[in-house]
Amino acid sequence: MHKIIATKELAPKIKLFQVHAPNIAAKAKPGQFIILILDEKGERIPLTIAGFDDKKGTLSFAFNEVGKTTKQLGCYKEGDNISSIVGPLGNPSEIRKFGHVLCVGGGVMIAPLCLQIRALREAGNKITAVLGARKEDLLIFEQEVKRISNEFYVATDDGSKGFEGLDFLKTLVRTKKFQRVVVMGPVVTMKAVSEITKQYNIPTIVTLTPIMVDGMGMCGVCRVTVANETRFACIDGPEFEGHQVDFEELVNRQRMFLPEERTSSLLWEHLEGACHEKA
Repeated sequence: MHKIIATKELAPKIKLFQVHAPNIAAKAKPGQFIILILDEKGERIPLTIAGFDDKKGTLSFAFNEVGKTTKQLGCYKEGDNISSIVGPLGNPSEIRKFGHVLCVGGGVMIAPLCLQIRALREAGNKITAVLGARKEDLLIFEQEVKRISNEFYVATDDGSKGFEGLDFLKTLVRTKKFQRVVVMGPVVTMKAVSEITKQYNIPTIVTLTPIMVDGMGMCGVCRVTVANETRFACIDGPEFEGHQVDFEELVNRQRMFLPEERTSSLLWEHLEGACHEKA
């Protein structure tokens, strides 16, 4: 059992949890993820690590309440227990001095990106950060990322704050001399940035979050195509070179069970009464 130490609402339906998990915190590194199970009948869900403190034995992760399990998790409060957390899983991010690094984050994945930016800064890199969201009130970690970056930009799909969309990146990439690009966010964001940087041959690292079950390379559910080869995101990734990823296949695989996921979410809300058990 892992006790929830603290909870915070970062934006509507986006929450940050800090849990007691000393064994994981002692070994965790930026870029890795965990898989948690809420109770003995719960499903396994992967979440990217957003922070850790090996001295306090705590681990942080952010999630978006979009499906049955994440909505159920959102009902948990400080002092509640999560049945099982496995990790750290996946390969850590490559952290070393590259030079000038462009870090692009979107949605809930801004939380783990913030962790990676800190590590890249500590390694001596200059950081240009770009945070994106559908609209202004869904932006998270804005002040934190701005504080640890050398240059900082904001973009929203509707133009409610900062630039409207990511087209401005074309000019940014063309005029700046980036040695590396890191993108963590929705598939559409990772694909768009990878297409922009490809013509300049800038190494572009994306974090893939396909459907996943065991997280240890045994089930094969998280397979993705990278450089025309089948790879498993859980053990070969979760980070890959964005110019080599088949994003179209990734999108199609992520959408395979949308009807079932929506049905499960609606049934839980109807039968449990959203957060009724934890109210």
